[in-house]
Amino acid sequence: MARQNISTGSPYEESIGFSRAVKIGNMLAVSGTAPIKPGGSTACVGDVYEQTKYCLGIIERAIKEAGGTLDNVIRTRIMMRDISQWQEAGRAHGEFFGQIKPASTFFQASSFINEEWLVMIEADCYVEGWV
Repeated sequence: MARQNISTGSPYEESIGFSRAVKIGNMLAVSGTAPIKPGGSTACVGDVYEQTKYCLGIIERAIKEAGGTLDNVIRTRIMMRDISQWQEAGRAHGEFFGQIKPASTFFQASSFINEEWLVMIEADCYVEGWV
């Protein structure tokens, strides 16, 4: 099967050696996505809700670049620095996925690469007919 790597230009993609998303066959896996602005600074410092929306926007652009839509998302994983703020992240997630309702997990992570990141999100997609 053909493999397609999707890049969003994160400064970490080259140094760590990963792609924002990888499409193989009918599946698309989106890597842990942090609120990183072009140029590498952190978006929406201190605001879980806005950081969650920012991450989901990056994820949506990567999915579209691969030829899919948010309707193709079957699972999300929301990693948070402070799980007590899950409702703010959940509100943003609901704005993107309220009608789609993918399988989803929220959990607390002890830290991320950058201490300003309050949330990081992964997504998995399935698209019938992709080859």
